[in-house]
Amino acid sequence: MLTFKKRFSGLLWCNGCGKIINPDMHHATYHPHVVDRIMYDEHLVIMAKSAYTLQTPHIRGGINITDSKKTSDPQKSATNGDKKLQAPYLVIGSGNIGSAVARELVNRNKKVVLIDRDAAKVETLKEQEFEAIVGDLNDPSLLDSIDVKSVEVALILSSDVSANENAIDTIKQASESIQVIARAPNSIAKTKLTEAGADSVIMPPRVVSDATLRILDRVESARHASNVLNILRSIGNGKLAIVVHDNPDPDAMSSAVALKTIAASVDIESEMLYRGEIGHQENKAFINLLQIDMGKLDEQKAHSLEDFKKIALIDCSMPGENNLLPKDSDVAIIIDHHPAEMKEVQAEYIDIRPNAGATATIMTKYLQELDIPISKDLATALLYGIRTDTLGFKRNANPIDLTAAALLYPLADHDILDRIETPAISTETLDVFGEAIMNRKIRGSYLITNVGTLRDRDALAQAADYLLNLEGITTVLVYGIGEDQIYLSARSNDIRMNLGKSMQDAFGETGSAGGHATMAGAQIPLGVFSDTRDRQALMKISEEVVMKRFFAAIGVENGAE
Repeated sequence: MLTFKKRFSGLLWCNGCGKIINPDMHHATYHPHVVDRIMYDEHLVIMAKSAYTLQTPHIRGGINITDSKKTSDPQKSATNGDKKLQAPYLVIGSGNIGSAVARELVNRNKKVVLIDRDAAKVETLKEQEFEAIVGDLNDPSLLDSIDVKSVEVALILSSDVSANENAIDTIKQASESIQVIARAPNSIAKTKLTEAGADSVIMPPRVVSDATLRILDRVESARHASNVLNILRSIGNGKLAIVVHDNPDPDAMSSAVALKTIAASVDIESEMLYRGEIGHQENKAFINLLQIDMGKLDEQKAHSLEDFKKIALIDCSMPGENNLLPKDSDVAIIIDHHPAEMKEVQAEYIDIRPNAGATATIMTKYLQELDIPISKDLATALLYGIRTDTLGFKRNANPIDLTAAALLYPLADHDILDRIETPAISTETLDVFGEAIMNRKIRGSYLITNVGTLRDRDALAQAADYLLNLEGITTVLVYGIGEDQIYLSARSNDIRMNLGKSMQDAFGETGSAGGHATMAGAQIPLGVFSDTRDRQALMKISEEVVMKRFFAAIGVENGAE
């Protein structure tokens, strides 16, 4: 005779009646074949099929089991004898995370077997039509009831790190080909599980944090899109001016086209405006092949801005700084990815995201959020804008840029992209490269050079990118003299330096400057020197000013590290 007496408040099964019994409600009731399964404690499962009686009305006080003639193996019962279960996915640990993962896999028509040491949980899972068995992660026979050859992935999602390590060892001994994904509560546990043999390790707190931020991003994107549409609708029968920075690049131009598309979706007329030149041969190919109509304005034509009801600044954030707007202009919309002093930025609506590698990325998210169809030409323009501003996703690229590019890639015209990226090099650009190479001055790992009188401003950035490839060089500054400005372009791969801040410190007070940690630019007005006829003398003065201010800003005395 085997007798257990234990406080119990779970459900019981009567083989005689074929009913589930709640002990709290069936006081002093005779059931001839109770109980098929009784949970004695967290670790012990008693199986009994002999006749016995619940003889006390105070069932909460305990259950007396007498004449227990047979105790069966729960794992054998769960797996129908010796037959091994087959499934490509094992989920070990059926807590909240394990159950959610298993449910999602089943919803995707994947065959899954769950393993948990808690028999009550296993029974609940079976009632929910999951394939589930009882098993302990610390038991070397964990997989005895599983056809190991059928398993492709094992997800070990228990909160017990030590047990997870043991399960990893058991699985890898059974088959090295099984991909093991394990759960860790922190980075220390992640290291342990990786060393134990896990192919991938997830940390739920990090996953929850990332998921929360993704949800927050979606909420903010929806709010941003709604705000932009409200401003556009307020224009009514008026017209929107979409202003980009001087000498616009593909990021600015493609972003302007995107905003023009959004405005057209609510029947608002708009015009894209810029000042300066579209000089880079790739940029010329860009607007020609994609038939982008940009309106050029200068100071003599600036009065035409009065014809517009509202103004949007794209890929720049301050009126009058590297754009055609007067500094006191009232701006309705600002969308940019360059860092800015937010307290100085003024507009009805501001969306500046330094975490994005390109403004085209931000505009792609707007189009996606507003469910506006993206044409092949627009997708091509935006994708090229993202690629150029992130230097092929190697500079200032973030996950948001990659997801935007993934959306655009299948929609873009790749033949046109190839033609844009491989244009003929102009003789002017070649001359700029030659001047930059000949006039270079190297101080430690810093290279500063001038290209003389500047005709193609875009070639400055190309020259800076090229010279940064020189061995031992970490920072490059290239400058040239225009009609009334000194133009500067800088590049750096020095992790100690924030180039945008250094350029602002060096030239912000006398002109305009800014950019990112690895790329930046500046403009210095020539002022009274603009009428100087002796360009060589002017170049010498400019060189002294540029080198002195730049080296002072980065903390290098006399150009020596």
